[in-house]
Amino acid sequence: MGVTVDEFLKMLGDLPEVKLSDSDSWIALKVRGKGFGYLWERTETVGLKATIEEQIALVAERPDVFEVQFTTGRFGWVVVHLAKIDREELFELVTEAWCLTAPKQLVTAHESRH
Repeated sequence: MGVTVDEFLKMLGDLPEVKLSDSDSWIALKVRGKGFGYLWERTETVGLKATIEEQIALVAERPDVFEVQFTTGRFGWVVVHLAKIDREELFELVTEAWCLTAPKQLVTAHESRH
C-alpha cells in the first residue's frame, strides 16, 4: 500500500488536459485553468477537490489517511496522505476531483472512452 509522489504524478497522465504549475511549496493541478488539486511533495500529501459529503465520510472513516484541508475544507477539499492509500482508490479520488472541475463536454468525452 502507498503511492509515491512519482507514481501520483504519473497517474495524472491518464486524465485529459491536466496541467501542473509549480510554486515554492506545492504543485497545483489544473484542467483548463481551474484547480482540482495540489501536491505537497515535502509532506507527501495531496489536496483534492471533493464534495462536502464525501469529505466528511472519508475523514470519519479513516482519519489516519484523510483530513480536512485547512484552507479550503469548508468547500469539501480533503488532504490525502500518499503513503497510506492504494493507487486505485487514489486514482478514483483524483478522477472525481477532475470531474468536479473539468467542463462537462470534456468529462463526457473522457467517460465515453473508459
